[in-house]
Amino acid sequence: MADKKDCLRVGVIVTTHGIRGEVKVFPTTDDAERFRDLKTCFVDARRSLIPLEVRSVKFFKQFVILGFKDYDNINDVLEFVKRDLLVERKDAVELKPGEYFICDLVGHKVLSDTGEELGVLKDVITSSANNVYVVKRPEGKDLLIPVIPECVLGHDMEKGVTTVHLLDGLLDL
Repeated sequence: MADKKDCLRVGVIVTTHGIRGEVKVFPTTDDAERFRDLKTCFVDARRSLIPLEVRSVKFFKQFVILGFKDYDNINDVLEFVKRDLLVERKDAVELKPGEYFICDLVGHKVLSDTGEELGVLKDVITSSANNVYVVKRPEGKDLLIPVIPECVLGHDMEKGVTTVHLLDGLLDL
């Protein structure tokens, strides 16, 4: 059985779909096409993970419609609504060099290129233009850093440190 800390969220089940046990999933992954190859996943039932074998995958607008083996009735999947859909890290999409899972970056100490400790990376805001790191500052006001090559200089995954360059005015926001 998978351990929740070894899993990554790939979507949120938003509602049931039809009466044959399918669910409508809002993908939280960069590439919804990854669901085409999904064989097994888990529903986060808070106290435990429910293992599921995927039997069907369809796409509808921004959603993915999933059917699961042995779940053939709407009543079988009602408990999954508003729950996270997880995959084991070993089944996650392969990352390209320089790509990271957000969950692996959250908690990193953020240092400036001058050595100043800026705070702790607490979240990543995703947008169509570029992502933005939300850094919790010691004095309480969050610092927003755009994830662009001019600002984000590197990540040391072993040490849990992200190094950034602060463009003029970023500390004033």
